[in-house]
Amino acid sequence: MTTASTTKMTASQYFMLGEDPPGLRLELVDGRIVNSTGPITASQYLMLGEDPPGVRLELVNGEIVVSPSPSSHHSYIDTMLRYILTGYIKQHDLGIILGDVDTIFSKLNVRRPDILFVAKSRLHLIKGHGIPIAPDLCVEILSPSSATTDQTEKMDLYARSGVPHYWIIDPKGRTFEAYELTDKQYIRQSFGRDKDVVKAAPFPACEIPLAELWSPLE
Repeated sequence: MTTASTTKMTASQYFMLGEDPPGLRLELVDGRIVNSTGPITASQYLMLGEDPPGVRLELVNGEIVVSPSPSSHHSYIDTMLRYILTGYIKQHDLGIILGDVDTIFSKLNVRRPDILFVAKSRLHLIKGHGIPIAPDLCVEILSPSSATTDQTEKMDLYARSGVPHYWIIDPKGRTFEAYELTDKQYIRQSFGRDKDVVKAAPFPACEIPLAELWSPLE
């Protein structure tokens, strides 16, 4: 099983998935979803429908992996950053910002960036369920269960898929990092901590006051 799997699914959650998509034979084995017919494709995965309550599914190298729902701290940062970016994007008519939506990076990989941005000039490429193109920006908010995945596996996948900008936010360290794809590798272009005000591509004129992102919850 890929290291991206961070939690186990219960039988009651598994049964909420309903019937198997065509060509699949799914089983729940020790909390893992296993397909006996081989790797699962993106098109088959997207037929599964909505996640069961309490878990978050993604397709990683042809396998379904399960992670827990986001924490309150994670959700707070997500909400505040989307609020800041949405106002700027709408004001300048730049495109759309979305979050936690199935994004197809390859035939065997469907991930769900915490936040993603697609430029206005590429919106016509989005049709039907999910995002079938590499976003112009992916943002991941670290959690104890996802930190390694976000900083290694996802960073590598996003780079290979041609995502030009990748931001990583660490609630524990109260840090912000922005990377830009250069020669198929991410190079850090911006960094901020605690109460810094940062700017980063693809919105170089948008000021992001980091103090507004950190959750006041204990």
